[in-house]
Amino acid sequence: MIIAIDGPSGAGKSTVAKAVAKELGFSCLDTGAMYRAVAWRALHDGVSLEDAEALGAIAHNCTINFRHEAGDPVPRRVFVDNVEVTNDIRTAEIDRSVSAVSAVPAVRQALVEQQRRIGMQGNYVVEGRDIGTAVFPEAELKVFLTASAAERAHRRVAQNERRGVGSTDYAEVLADIERRDAIDSSRDTSPLKPAPDAVQMDSTGRTIEQVIERICALAQEKGVHV
Repeated sequence: MIIAIDGPSGAGKSTVAKAVAKELGFSCLDTGAMYRAVAWRALHDGVSLEDAEALGAIAHNCTINFRHEAGDPVPRRVFVDNVEVTNDIRTAEIDRSVSAVSAVPAVRQALVEQQRRIGMQGNYVVEGRDIGTAVFPEAELKVFLTASAAERAHRRVAQNERRGVGSTDYAEVLADIERRDAIDSSRDTSPLKPAPDAVQMDSTGRTIEQVIERICALAQEKGVHV
Protein backbone atom coordinates (compact mmCIF):
# COMPACT_ATOMS: atom_id res chain seq x y z
CA MET A 1 0.00 0.00 0.00
CA ILE A 2 1.16 3.52 -0.80
CA ILE A 3 0.18 6.54 1.31
CA ALA A 4 1.00 9.71 -0.63
CA ILE A 5 1.48 12.96 1.28
CA ASP A 6 1.90 16.07 -0.85
CA GLY A 7 2.10 19.75 0.01
CA PRO A 8 4.22 22.88 -0.07
CA SER A 9 7.57 23.50 1.59
CA GLY A 10 7.46 23.61 5.39
CA ALA A 11 4.02 22.02 5.74
CA GLY A 12 5.47 19.32 7.99
CA LYS A 13 5.24 16.53 5.41
CA SER A 14 8.53 14.90 6.35
CA THR A 15 7.83 14.89 10.10
CA VAL A 16 4.28 13.63 9.58
CA ALA A 17 5.28 10.97 7.04
CA LYS A 18 7.96 9.55 9.34
CA ALA A 19 5.57 9.41 12.31
CA VAL A 20 2.77 7.84 10.26
CA ALA A 21 5.18 5.23 8.90
CA LYS A 22 6.26 4.33 12.44
CA GLU A 23 2.69 4.13 13.69
CA LEU A 24 1.53 1.91 10.83
CA GLY A 25 4.67 -0.21 10.48
CA PHE A 26 5.34 1.13 6.97
CA SER A 27 8.61 2.26 5.44
CA CYS A 28 9.11 5.94 4.64
CA LEU A 29 10.48 7.31 1.38
CA ASP A 30 11.71 10.91 1.57
CA THR A 31 11.51 12.04 -2.07
CA GLY A 32 12.44 15.59 -1.13
CA ALA A 33 15.79 14.34 0.12
CA MET A 34 16.40 12.83 -3.32
CA TYR A 35 15.95 16.18 -5.06
CA ARG A 36 18.10 17.82 -2.40
CA ALA A 37 20.77 15.20 -3.06
CA VAL A 38 20.83 16.09 -6.76
CA ALA A 39 21.07 19.79 -5.87
CA TRP A 40 23.96 19.01 -3.51
CA ARG A 41 25.80 17.05 -6.20
CA ALA A 42 25.33 19.86 -8.71
CA LEU A 43 26.64 22.52 -6.33
CA HIS A 44 29.47 20.25 -5.16
CA ASP A 45 30.53 19.65 -8.77
CA GLY A 46 30.19 23.29 -9.81
CA VAL A 47 27.29 22.61 -12.17
CA SER A 48 25.07 25.58 -12.98
CA LEU A 49 21.50 25.25 -11.76
CA GLU A 50 20.46 26.70 -15.11
CA ASP A 51 22.06 23.83 -17.04
CA ALA A 52 19.09 21.51 -17.36
CA GLU A 53 20.97 18.93 -19.43
CA ALA A 54 23.75 18.63 -16.87
CA LEU A 55 21.28 18.41 -13.98
CA GLY A 56 19.41 15.66 -15.78
CA ALA A 57 22.65 13.76 -16.30
CA ILE A 58 23.44 14.00 -12.58
CA ALA A 59 20.03 12.63 -11.64
CA HIS A 60 20.37 9.74 -14.09
CA ASN A 61 23.93 8.85 -13.16
CA CYS A 62 24.20 9.38 -9.40
CA THR A 63 23.14 6.70 -6.94
CA ILE A 64 21.05 7.89 -4.00
CA ASN A 65 20.73 5.53 -1.06
CA PHE A 66 18.97 5.68 2.30
CA ARG A 67 20.17 3.78 5.33
CA HIS A 68 18.03 2.64 8.22
CA GLU A 69 18.83 1.78 11.78
CA ALA A 70 17.83 -1.73 12.78
CA GLY A 71 14.08 -1.97 13.24
CA ASP A 72 13.46 1.64 12.18
CA PRO A 73 11.29 2.12 9.07
CA VAL A 74 12.48 5.72 8.74
CA PRO A 75 15.75 6.34 6.87
CA ARG A 76 18.12 8.36 9.03
CA ARG A 77 21.08 8.75 6.68
CA VAL A 78 21.33 9.83 3.04
CA PHE A 79 24.19 8.97 0.70
CA VAL A 80 25.08 10.15 -2.81
CA ASP A 81 27.50 7.81 -4.56
CA ASN A 82 28.52 6.43 -1.15
CA VAL A 83 29.19 9.92 0.28
CA GLU A 84 27.04 10.77 3.29
CA VAL A 85 25.11 14.02 2.76
CA THR A 86 22.54 13.73 5.57
CA ASN A 87 23.31 17.20 6.98
CA ASP A 88 24.72 18.74 3.80
CA ILE A 89 21.35 18.58 2.02
CA ARG A 90 19.58 20.51 4.81
CA THR A 91 21.43 23.81 4.51
CA ALA A 92 19.97 27.19 3.52
CA GLU A 93 21.91 26.99 0.24
CA ILE A 94 20.15 23.76 -0.68
CA ASP A 95 16.81 25.25 0.44
CA ARG A 96 17.34 28.00 -2.14
CA SER A 97 18.48 25.61 -4.88
CA VAL A 98 16.19 22.61 -4.74
CA SER A 99 13.14 24.10 -6.48
CA ALA A 100 15.18 24.98 -9.57
CA VAL A 101 16.56 21.46 -9.67
CA SER A 102 13.19 19.76 -9.15
CA ALA A 103 11.65 21.82 -11.96
CA VAL A 104 13.91 20.17 -14.57
CA PRO A 105 11.86 17.49 -16.41
CA ALA A 106 14.84 15.16 -16.89
CA VAL A 107 15.60 15.27 -13.16
CA ARG A 108 12.02 14.47 -12.25
CA GLN A 109 11.86 11.63 -14.75
CA ALA A 110 15.03 10.02 -13.40
CA LEU A 111 13.98 10.27 -9.77
CA VAL A 112 10.37 9.24 -10.35
CA GLU A 113 11.66 6.01 -11.88
CA GLN A 114 13.73 5.37 -8.75
CA GLN A 115 10.84 6.26 -6.47
CA ARG A 116 8.42 3.91 -8.21
CA ARG A 117 10.92 1.07 -8.10
CA ILE A 118 11.39 1.54 -4.35
CA GLY A 119 7.69 2.02 -3.63
CA MET A 120 6.70 -1.20 -5.35
CA GLN A 121 8.77 -3.20 -2.86
CA GLY A 122 6.38 -2.89 0.09
CA ASN A 123 4.16 -0.61 2.16
CA TYR A 124 5.39 2.97 1.97
CA VAL A 125 4.49 6.43 3.16
CA VAL A 126 5.81 8.73 0.43
CA GLU A 127 5.93 12.51 0.72
CA GLY A 128 6.74 15.20 -1.79
CA ARG A 129 5.16 17.67 -4.19
CA ASP A 130 3.61 15.39 -6.84
CA ILE A 131 3.39 11.94 -5.29
CA GLY A 132 -0.37 11.56 -5.64
CA THR A 133 -0.57 13.28 -9.03
CA ALA A 134 2.50 11.97 -10.91
CA VAL A 135 4.60 9.44 -9.02
CA PHE A 136 1.93 7.18 -7.53
CA PRO A 137 -1.40 8.29 -9.07
CA GLU A 138 -2.90 4.94 -8.02
CA ALA A 139 -1.93 5.36 -4.33
CA GLU A 140 -4.64 4.00 -2.04
CA LEU A 141 -4.54 7.07 0.22
CA LYS A 142 -3.60 10.60 -0.85
CA VAL A 143 -3.26 13.56 1.50
CA PHE A 144 -2.53 17.17 0.52
CA LEU A 145 -1.07 18.81 3.62
CA THR A 146 -0.65 22.55 3.86
CA ALA A 147 -0.52 25.46 6.31
CA SER A 148 -0.21 29.23 6.09
CA ALA A 149 3.14 30.54 4.85
CA ALA A 150 3.68 32.34 8.17
CA GLU A 151 3.14 29.19 10.21
CA ARG A 152 5.33 27.14 7.90
CA ALA A 153 8.11 29.69 8.27
CA HIS A 154 7.89 29.59 12.08
CA ARG A 155 8.03 25.79 12.00
CA ARG A 156 11.03 25.76 9.67
CA VAL A 157 12.95 28.23 11.85
CA ALA A 158 12.26 26.14 14.95
CA GLN A 159 13.32 22.99 13.11
CA ASN A 160 16.54 24.60 11.92
CA GLU A 161 17.30 25.81 15.44
CA ARG A 162 16.87 22.29 16.82
CA ARG A 163 19.08 20.73 14.17
CA GLY A 164 21.63 23.51 14.02
CA VAL A 165 21.35 23.43 10.23
CA GLY A 166 19.78 26.02 7.90
CA SER A 167 18.71 29.62 8.36
CA THR A 168 17.09 30.78 11.60
CA ASP A 169 16.20 34.22 10.23
CA TYR A 170 12.39 34.31 10.05
CA ALA A 171 12.18 36.90 7.26
CA GLU A 172 14.66 34.98 5.14
CA VAL A 173 12.89 31.66 5.67
CA LEU A 174 9.46 33.18 4.94
CA ALA A 175 10.71 34.78 1.73
CA ASP A 176 12.23 31.47 0.65
CA ILE A 177 9.00 29.57 1.35
CA GLU A 178 6.92 32.07 -0.61
CA ARG A 179 9.41 31.94 -3.50
CA ARG A 180 9.38 28.14 -3.54
CA ASP A 181 5.57 28.09 -3.43
CA ALA A 182 5.46 30.26 -6.53
CA ILE A 183 8.01 28.13 -8.40
CA ASP A 184 6.51 24.80 -7.39
CA SER A 185 2.95 25.82 -8.23
CA SER A 186 3.72 27.37 -11.62
CA ARG A 187 6.27 24.96 -13.12
CA ASP A 188 5.29 23.19 -16.33
CA THR A 189 6.29 19.72 -15.15
CA SER A 190 4.23 18.22 -12.30
CA PRO A 191 3.18 21.49 -10.64
CA LEU A 192 2.27 21.45 -6.97
CA LYS A 193 -1.46 20.80 -6.68
CA PRO A 194 -3.74 18.36 -4.84
CA ALA A 195 -4.80 15.20 -6.65
CA PRO A 196 -8.55 15.18 -7.42
CA ASP A 197 -9.09 12.38 -4.90
CA ALA A 198 -6.73 13.70 -2.21
CA VAL A 199 -7.89 14.51 1.30
CA GLN A 200 -6.95 18.16 1.77
CA MET A 201 -5.72 18.98 5.26
CA ASP A 202 -4.77 22.45 6.55
CA SER A 203 -2.56 22.04 9.60
CA THR A 204 -2.61 25.72 10.56
CA GLY A 205 -3.43 25.82 14.27
CA ARG A 206 -3.25 22.03 14.59
CA THR A 207 -0.58 20.08 16.37
CA ILE A 208 1.55 17.59 14.49
CA GLU A 209 0.04 14.87 16.69
CA GLN A 210 -3.48 15.78 15.51
CA VAL A 211 -2.40 15.58 11.86
CA ILE A 212 -0.70 12.21 12.40
CA GLU A 213 -3.75 10.82 14.19
CA ARG A 214 -6.04 11.92 11.36
CA ILE A 215 -3.92 10.35 8.62
CA CYS A 216 -3.57 7.09 10.56
CA ALA A 217 -7.36 7.02 10.96
CA LEU A 218 -7.77 7.50 7.21
CA ALA A 219 -5.34 4.65 6.59
CA GLN A 220 -7.31 2.39 8.88
CA GLU A 221 -10.45 3.25 6.94
CA LYS A 222 -8.58 1.94 3.88
CA GLY A 223 -7.96 -1.37 5.61
CA VAL A 224 -4.58 -0.87 7.29
CA HIS A 225 -4.31 -2.71 10.60
CA VAL A 226 -2.13 -1.14 13.27
